[in-house]
Amino acid sequence: MPAYAQDEPRPGRRRRREDDGPFPDERPTDILPAIQEAPLARRPGAAPLPPQSPPQGSEEEYDEIFGDDAYDDTYDEYGEYEDYDEYEDEQGLDDDDRAEPERIEDARPERNAPPPKKRKKKRALGWVAALAVLVLLAGGAFYGFNAIFGYDDYEGVGESDVLVQVEKGDSTSAIGNRLQAAGVVASGKAFVKAGEDNTAVSRLQQGYYVMKTKMSGASAVDKMTAAASKVGQVEIRPYTQFHDITQPDGKVTPGVYTLLSKASCADLNGTSTCIPVEELRKTIETADLAKLGVPSWAVESASKAEHKDRRLEGLIAPGIFNVKPGWTAEELLTAVVKTSAERILNAGLSDQSKGDGKTPYETLIIASIIEREAVKADFGKISRVIYNRLDEKMRLEMDSTVNYVLDRPTLLTKPEERDKAGAYNTYKSVGLTPTPIAVPSAEAIQAALKPMAGEWLFFVKCEKNGLSCFTVTNDEHNKAKLDAQRRGVY
Repeated sequence: MPAYAQDEPRPGRRRRREDDGPFPDERPTDILPAIQEAPLARRPGAAPLPPQSPPQGSEEEYDEIFGDDAYDDTYDEYGEYEDYDEYEDEQGLDDDDRAEPERIEDARPERNAPPPKKRKKKRALGWVAALAVLVLLAGGAFYGFNAIFGYDDYEGVGESDVLVQVEKGDSTSAIGNRLQAAGVVASGKAFVKAGEDNTAVSRLQQGYYVMKTKMSGASAVDKMTAAASKVGQVEIRPYTQFHDITQPDGKVTPGVYTLLSKASCADLNGTSTCIPVEELRKTIETADLAKLGVPSWAVESASKAEHKDRRLEGLIAPGIFNVKPGWTAEELLTAVVKTSAERILNAGLSDQSKGDGKTPYETLIIASIIEREAVKADFGKISRVIYNRLDEKMRLEMDSTVNYVLDRPTLLTKPEERDKAGAYNTYKSVGLTPTPIAVPSAEAIQAALKPMAGEWLFFVKCEKNGLSCFTVTNDEHNKAKLDAQRRGVY
């Protein structure tokens, strides 16, 4: 609609006033043509529109309908341009001067019109991009799934031999990672997954295992849990000495030398790593004891040992040792001696902790004699007998010291053996032996540090379970011996 002020009369119409009077009851419907709408507002600078024709019908009829003088007002408004040609002439206008109507194209696309080809191309590119994103997401999901749940694995039972070390406290995952680092399995997970239902995997102990490179996880589990794969482990028990002991029935109890030599053995790709006993013996005879790891308080006394191959006697602590097949004799002994020194210290023996009036090395010798002479229940009493005899300047008269150099395990000795002179023959010599005579336990060391209170000077095995009878006088001692023999104790 044209824009007019609210109170401005529109062409061909005017606002009704209150004094115009009421509309007639009946309005004529056939005497006037349809009243044309007022012209639209025109663009500034456009040529004026031609005047419209005056209203049709008589003046009286028009005024009767629209009010007094309505015809005159309307006619005058249109009559000003009765002759439009004359108006153009007056204004100097021509048809060519008329402004061309400005066409404003509708930018909205037709509803049913197909999209342009260029839009199809963009949509196709969009689908390609979306597909690429989906591929990337799928690839990332697969990679993430494979990283969490998937793993690499070899096939078969492996190729060449390789040693793998398991440390104390290693979990199954840690062992798997060690196997992967050594080239045994393609991934740690291959070993972990293969061993999930095998309880033997959770019981794997620290030490060295002979494995093969490029094994499947299942093959690695089977081989590692096999007893033959564990190498380099040796258990040295209390009472053991460096030399082998020949039993009364002819059987040989291996000593420290034999045990360490055997522990050094492994077959790696057809080559043996065994260190012969003789090589270990020569290393002990010539080695710098301090460099081997012998405690400082024992270096001097051990170096003066009469038998050079026994210089480390008593300085090897009991327990399990893991030695690496392929080590040299010096590397193996150094590892064992250093571990033993730590264990001896943990047992309570040191420069600051030693037997009353004794050096740490003398205390160690006492502990070794206690170990060889009695069962654990009697350790404290045996220790007291030794201290009492030393205080009284009495010979110890211990059969264990005589049998030490004879490499025999029995507590009994023959008269000719007791008469034979020697540093370890306590029937002839006063005081302690030059070196310990066996591997002492932590309990024997504690007994040597703190002997039980008592005045005993004698003891004899009087029970079949190994317990001894302790006496103060020699007469009491002889009676106890006869009683034990009568009962068949020995």
